[in-house]
Amino acid sequence: MPAAPTPRRGAASTDARRPGGDPWKVDLRELGRRAGSMRDWEKTVPAPEGWGVEMIGVPEGAPVELHLRLESVMEGVLVSGEVEVPVTGQCARCLDPVEDTLHLDVQELYAYEGSTTEATSEEDEVRRIDGEHLDLAPLVRDTVVLTLPLSPTCTPDCSGLCVDCGQRIDDLPADHSHEQLDPRWAGLADRFTPSKEN
Repeated sequence: MPAAPTPRRGAASTDARRPGGDPWKVDLRELGRRAGSMRDWEKTVPAPEGWGVEMIGVPEGAPVELHLRLESVMEGVLVSGEVEVPVTGQCARCLDPVEDTLHLDVQELYAYEGSTTEATSEEDEVRRIDGEHLDLAPLVRDTVVLTLPLSPTCTPDCSGLCVDCGQRIDDLPADHSHEQLDPRWAGLADRFTPSKEN
């Protein structure tokens, strides 16, 4: 049986072509532990559920494009590159639908078990390599969610809704207004309003 070909430096990962398994996990056996080894990792994977904040987020199953480089260093694997992810939600001012595509830069060190970085860092201070795999989902999720606005708007200058009729102010004429009647005089106003029957 012939030996498997040795991966070339900078070659694209074959993980994207492997059936089954978690699409967010990277098999590090092709990268190796020799410091300076690099691989490009290009893949489109479906977004898990729950990536968002109250008014905007990534739809479950939406395609997340990963353009990453994995570099073996002394303490672990350095992951860097760009993530492209679609987001949908509602404008916090007028409640119209909001759609956008985020282009985010990522860079993170995943530490080897037993490395100095792993041993001297708190549990939540460094990401760790699990055996021969690293999981990209938490890194991308954290990057996306921390970038999302808590109050997204459809346009930067959206005027919101009219407090009286509930219509979108930007769609109404400039002279749009509602007659404001002091509730203390409402009874008298009804008494002196001409009847339609007369």
